[in-house]
Amino acid sequence: MKGKFIVYQMLLRVFANAHSVNRPGGSLQENGTGKFKDITVSVLEELRRLNVTHVWYTGVIRHATAGGTGVKGGAGSPFAITDYYDVNPYLASRENCRMKEFEAMIARTLDSGLTPIIDFVPNHVSPDYHSAVADFNEQNYCPGRIHDWDWSDTVKLNYGCRDTWEKMRDILLFWAGKGVGGFRCDMVELVPVEFWQWCIASVKRKYPKLIFIGEAYQPENYPALFDVGGFDYLYDKTGFYDTLKRIVRGEAPASSLTAEWQKQGKYQDRMLKFLENHDEDRISSPDFAGNPFRGLAALFVSLYFNTAPFMLYFGQELGEGPGKTSIFDFCSLPRMRSWLRGLRAGDAGKFLDHEASALRDIYMEFMSKTSEPAIRRGDTFDLEYANPRSEYFNPDRHFVFLRRYGRKIFLCAANFSDEKTVIRVNIPKHAFEYFGIDETEYLNSTTPVEVAIAPDAGTLLRLQN
Repeated sequence: MKGKFIVYQMLLRVFANAHSVNRPGGSLQENGTGKFKDITVSVLEELRRLNVTHVWYTGVIRHATAGGTGVKGGAGSPFAITDYYDVNPYLASRENCRMKEFEAMIARTLDSGLTPIIDFVPNHVSPDYHSAVADFNEQNYCPGRIHDWDWSDTVKLNYGCRDTWEKMRDILLFWAGKGVGGFRCDMVELVPVEFWQWCIASVKRKYPKLIFIGEAYQPENYPALFDVGGFDYLYDKTGFYDTLKRIVRGEAPASSLTAEWQKQGKYQDRMLKFLENHDEDRISSPDFAGNPFRGLAALFVSLYFNTAPFMLYFGQELGEGPGKTSIFDFCSLPRMRSWLRGLRAGDAGKFLDHEASALRDIYMEFMSKTSEPAIRRGDTFDLEYANPRSEYFNPDRHFVFLRRYGRKIFLCAANFSDEKTVIRVNIPKHAFEYFGIDETEYLNSTTPVEVAIAPDAGTLLRLQN
């Protein structure tokens, strides 16, 4: 892997949809959809240019659509599965060849040097679930066919039944056998950790390189999910994401990030960072930053603070929004359409507006630096404690840290204010001791380092030692 672990999440039916009709609640025929064939080699090469290493194909497994029981929206939820052993017919050019078309997309992904990830939804299925391969029977459902929260388009599975365990394990083996390299596991805290312990170990005995990412929200459950359940990574929602969002909105000081990584302890490098996904606000939303460029300092910290993986949501790099992209409807996104149109013409940026083009260039620059060994696998030293409020440093808006690998040391400085600034950063003796390096005339604990930072951005400065 050239760079750090970076996931690109795409809701395939929206990502690759070139139709400009976006009638609210519109049908497949009206609004159109992306298809497996649209994930071409050129699309995958563009993702590689973003230093993406893994592609999470959201909404691939067959789910309930219009006309089904309790279906939400015009297209239905990707998480109300109707057959774990099938893919959505609407994603195929030829419905009766849909599995072959899916397999071809997976092969293209692998041939492009990317690892494909798909959903695994263990807690619930659609009330209309039926599979010709291995169907569920009444004992596989919780008594009364209940559902959690407002998920009225689903019924909850019964993990008090051992047969459910085995059927779910076999589903994972089926998709791994088709070349899928990992699973983003939905709402993992709603399923017994004992199941995960047995299931992940069982699947990895046959496919040891498989990656399991868990959607989890309760920090008190992280140790059990990692150490007992066997997850490789968990969502960093209630830690870095929530904190960064508050900082961007001016509701928390930048220095509050220190407490968040400290809480994560030995798990911090296994917490999947993100700023957008299908559940969260777009950065351009007024409920987040109100402008995609105002999220760049948060992107800087998310990418560079430690070796933890990062997830990018499709269209984030183009500033899509401000509304949340629907996961329940057939729709398309204007900047994604322009990007795809340009890509098909041989230049992905050809039809992008100025803002989308400029933002994409910044994302590509930021993402390219994740190949730097100090960023990809180096040690981190948080400098915030050594830099109290002063004329040249504001801990409410500035966050600073060091990354080091071998002889390379980088000072990373994030500016969450809307003004260009020049800060002076103290590097304490403890940092030199921690990294095992000597102080020099040019780099020492008594001479602050001066750093210029653009508004809502970050500076990666290599230090001479």
